[in-house]
Amino acid sequence: MERDEKRVSHHFPESAYSFLVSRFLADQLVRYPYPMNHTLTELTERLAVISDLHEAASLLSWDQHTYMPPGATAARGQQLATLSKLSHQLFTDAEIGKLLTVLESAPLASDSDEAALVKVTRRLYDRASKLPADFVEEFAKLRTQAQQRWAEARRGKDFSQFAPLLQEIVAMTRREADYLGYLDHPYDALLDGYEPGMRTAEVKRVFAELKGPIVALVQAIKAQGRLSDAPLRQPFDEAKQEAFALEMAQAFGYDLSRGRLDRTVHPFAQSISKYDVRITTRYNPEYLVPALFGTLHETGHALYEQGVADEYYRSPLGSVQSLGLHESQSRLWENLVGRSRGFWQYAYPKLRAYFPGLNGVPLEEFYAAINRVEPSFIRVEADEVTYNLHIMLRFELELALLEGTLAVSDIPAAWNAKVEEYLGITPPDDALGCLQDIHWSMGGIGYFPTYTLGNVMSVQLFEAAKRAHPEIDLDITEGRFATLLAWLRDNVHRHGAKYQADELLQRATGSRLDPGPYIGYLTSKYRTLYRLA
Repeated sequence: MERDEKRVSHHFPESAYSFLVSRFLADQLVRYPYPMNHTLTELTERLAVISDLHEAASLLSWDQHTYMPPGATAARGQQLATLSKLSHQLFTDAEIGKLLTVLESAPLASDSDEAALVKVTRRLYDRASKLPADFVEEFAKLRTQAQQRWAEARRGKDFSQFAPLLQEIVAMTRREADYLGYLDHPYDALLDGYEPGMRTAEVKRVFAELKGPIVALVQAIKAQGRLSDAPLRQPFDEAKQEAFALEMAQAFGYDLSRGRLDRTVHPFAQSISKYDVRITTRYNPEYLVPALFGTLHETGHALYEQGVADEYYRSPLGSVQSLGLHESQSRLWENLVGRSRGFWQYAYPKLRAYFPGLNGVPLEEFYAAINRVEPSFIRVEADEVTYNLHIMLRFELELALLEGTLAVSDIPAAWNAKVEEYLGITPPDDALGCLQDIHWSMGGIGYFPTYTLGNVMSVQLFEAAKRAHPEIDLDITEGRFATLLAWLRDNVHRHGAKYQADELLQRATGSRLDPGPYIGYLTSKYRTLYRLA
């Protein structure tokens, strides 16, 4: 619509009613000084450039954790800081705010992609605008230094090497929460960056609902006795581990023409773009679990990123913002599929072909081994039952750090005390204790709760998929995963960031976040496995 106030005002008779209509139309023309599609085009073009910068930073970050020589740490920190500051400045430019204001007054259909783009971008814009560019640049430099120092401290099993930088990260994170603002707790501001709309009080409620049944199940299993994981603890050639894990990842649907698998200290998935989604894992030549289930886990993340709708590429809608939903996909493929009896009816003969030493191990014995419940030190290698206890203790420590009731120097002792309280074991060193996770070195305070939220969501989504397609269980036993993946593509993956987690869960499953199905799944599976009354 071209701006032509004179034409509009002369077009209508000057009755009281038509005068109001005339004023309304004139106001719209003032508000929209150029065609609406032009406004949307300009916004999307600006956002696409910012997306390109984020993708470049993602590639540098992936390289930092895989192939970058340690002497490049300072230079890489400056590169990432420059990209972070530049993308932040471009995104918080006042012109983007003006474009959003125009589009927010436009008659966009409420469930349209255009309306979702405006809504999601507004949320991110308002959040980013509260952070000074110098702060963003400084924090990016600090995180790069801290990740390198964390890796060195972990190798040396010495928290004191990492503590000074972690002290700075906690202080910066507290400043970030203050910049962003919050009503009830500074943790809310940080959590919202990983799980939009989620609040600390809600996390506490979900955790409280889970804790009782999980602790009771752990105690019942402990009283019943242990299952053996001996079949998993024998020599496993690393190259064959990689080949088998990749075969299973591709069977699930991971597209290697748009991805790759590499080694790293801490497994992760890195989405450079939906056309380049890379996964990493780590190997233990004497223990099958870390690489195998680590790869299946990261495959779940990669499937999500590869499945986002093509039309969302280079826009905020193409960047999955709910890490709980993201984790639901990794845990679904790792646990609900990958640790199921049905999956191993299909996969165990293939695994034996790689490792003939398993030929004397019956399927039921192998199935029991991969589902053995045993309190352990390493979160990423924890069984399904005790896993969430690892998350709860980290959540409590993060709250204490932000509240100032826990000093960074006291983290090792506090960590060990909570591991003893929750799991009944004490880490022998910092590498098996408070240095095992990379998240704090990345400034990721507020991230950990999304792992348990993802566990809860995974069962809700898996059960909904099977209600829609009862044949899924049989398909899994025969190595067919296309129906499950297609349902997830349609109901979860393709939507990217269009819906917040609760809204997407409601649409896909008919229910909002509900710990009940997850508790039921754990109780049923492990009471059967351990033959509990």
